[in-house]
Amino acid sequence: MSPRAWVAFLVSSALLATSPLWRASRAAEPQGAVFPGWPTTFEGHPLRELPLSEREQRFGMGFPGRIARFTDGRRELIFRWVHAPTRQLHSAEDCFRGLGYTLTPATLWRHPEGTSWQRFTAVRDGRPLGVREAIQDGASRRWTDVSAWYWSALMGDTEGPWWAITVAEGEIW
Repeated sequence: MSPRAWVAFLVSSALLATSPLWRASRAAEPQGAVFPGWPTTFEGHPLRELPLSEREQRFGMGFPGRIARFTDGRRELIFRWVHAPTRQLHSAEDCFRGLGYTLTPATLWRHPEGTSWQRFTAVRDGRPLGVREAIQDGASRRWTDVSAWYWSALMGDTEGPWWAITVAEGEIW
């Protein structure tokens, strides 16, 4: 391949690799996104707010939205309200792996109520947790994969704010 053809190939590859970003809106993050408040129930169970850990508080300082932790007496739930597309919205798998858990491969799961979730088992110190996660917008769209949500949001295929919900329970599926 000639040097000129090689340069053309590299430039074409770079343009193609970055083309999805060209359509993305360059507008500033919505400063006026109104937080609707935390839910008081989940799947028919009342929620009680728990304090965030020091690590969660530090993480939340630069997060484009809000983070809270709850329990319904048998499960722990983390709600993340997100008002802008962000790579700071990590998957629950990444979080649990970073906390030293061993994970089973994630699978798609449908709740008896009909909602789709990504779920996996996280084990640490011999104690398993069943974990499930999903992201949803106000228009009833739902993602079970954080990367799929991110690209959909970045490309303008969905508008925020969004809710990312993680449920962890000691009972295994």
